Amino acid sequence: MEHSDHREGLIVGNCHCKAVAIEIPFNGSFLNLRKCDCSFCSKRWAVVASVPIEKLKVIKGEDNLTLYQWNTKVAKHYFCSICGIYTHHQRRSNPNEYGVNIACFPNVDVRNYIDVPYVDGQNHPRDN
Repeated sequence: MEHSDHREGLIVGNCHCKAVAIEIPFNGSFLNLRKCDCSFCSKRWAVVASVPIEKLKVIKGEDNLTLYQWNTKVAKHYFCSICGIYTHHQRRSNPNEYGVNIACFPNVDVRNYIDVPYVDGQNHPRDN
């Protein structure tokens, strides 16, 4: 089943193999763009946007998602079990939000996001 890339006020993103599709609110720009320099995020170098947890919907392939957790096990990082692409994660600093990988969405040129600021994940606010 194919999903449209954009419906009024919503946008659909996919992993690389398109086995997983997620839908988020979208008004023409992503909210709260950031990168993180923690031990995990720095290895995947994804630019993420914030989405309230109740606003993200997995509309295809939920059974293809793999969960990765470590350390405190508060953050929940989701990947496609087929192609390995990180799609989203429940944030440790705000468990009421997901961080979504903006590269999963249509017409995103990651070269336009080189200057997105880093958050200090090496000194996480929840570690204090």
